[in-house]
Amino acid sequence: MQQPNILIVPGLGNSGPEHWQTYWEQHYGYSRVQQGNWDQPVLADWVQNLEDVVATAGPDVVLVGHSLGCVTIAHWASTTRHRIKGALLVATADVDRADMPPEVMNFALIPLTRLPFPSIVVASTNDEYITLERAQHLAEVWGSRFVNVGALGHINSASSLGLWPEGHELLQELVE
Repeated sequence: MQQPNILIVPGLGNSGPEHWQTYWEQHYGYSRVQQGNWDQPVLADWVQNLEDVVATAGPDVVLVGHSLGCVTIAHWASTTRHRIKGALLVATADVDRADMPPEVMNFALIPLTRLPFPSIVVASTNDEYITLERAQHLAEVWGSRFVNVGALGHINSASSLGLWPEGHELLQELVE
């Protein structure tokens, strides 16, 4: 069986050198979806860029989103005709909240329709950008399996997860 093409989809500001997404990219050889502007994102540009990358990657793709990357994947899924194998959606940013940074407001409203591929939503009990209840709701409407990983903050560089083997095990569920 051919290994799927794993595409890392970072959020606002990209994923820095201590982020688990960067470790996965370096350790496992996964590819990062690059965006033109990481700090002043434009939804249409990010979605179109993801569309272009998936189109060239082929159908055997698993997306690994973090934060605003998860929202990008949800918007992309509502418009694309491409089929993928699945998506791991970690620490989705709730861009529908009024207290979010202004640079992400153009990503609201989060699509509330079933994703056309298998997915796992991973959330933390103390994420400053989404409540556990909201993450559970998104998982439900997206048709995703929900995983509560406990108190890991925004599941980012500040969480000091290194290679984050528990997260990689979840990714393997989608790969298989």
